[in-house]
Amino acid sequence: MTVTSVEPWLRGTLTEVDAVRRAVLHALELAREDVERWSADLSDAELEAEPLGLPSVGRQMRHIVRSLDRLLSYAEGRQLSVEQLEALKTEANASILRQALSAEFESGLASALARIRAFRSESYGESRGVGRKMLPTTVAGLLVHCADHTQRHVGQLVTTAKVIVAMRS
Repeated sequence: MTVTSVEPWLRGTLTEVDAVRRAVLHALELAREDVERWSADLSDAELEAEPLGLPSVGRQMRHIVRSLDRLLSYAEGRQLSVEQLEALKTEANASILRQALSAEFESGLASALARIRAFRSESYGESRGVGRKMLPTTVAGLLVHCADHTQRHVGQLVTTAKVIVAMRS
C-alpha cells in the first residue's frame, strides 16, 4: 500500500456512500495506513514489547479489529458469540509471528469495511443494545464509535511504536 500525505477523507473517495459511512470508512482507511507505517519496521519482539508499561503494538492491533467485530455485531442487532468472547480474553496474548498478526489485522479490517458498507442510512436511528446490560445506543452511534474507538487505539499504537524506536538509540 502506498501511503500519501493526504489523509483519506481529503482524497475525494467513497463518494458512492453516504456521509456517515464515508467518514467511518475513511477513519478506518487512515487507521490501516497509520498501523502499516508505524509497525512496518518493528521486529516480532518489538511488536509485542510493552515499553514503560504501554500496551504493545500487537495488542493494539488485535484490539482494534476484534473490537470492530464486536461493535459491528451490536450494530447488526446481534449479541456476541462465544468465539468473540473468547477472542476478547486473548487480546493481550502475544502473537507468535508478524505474519499471523498482520493477517488478523488485515482480515479483520477488510471484514469491518465490508460490513460498514452494508448498512443503509435508513437504519441509523434504529435502537441497539450494547453488552449484557443492553446499554442503549443506535446504529449510527455504534458506527461513529467504530471510527473514534479505532482512532484512539491507533494513537496509542503510534505512541508505543515511537517509544520503541526511541529506545533503540
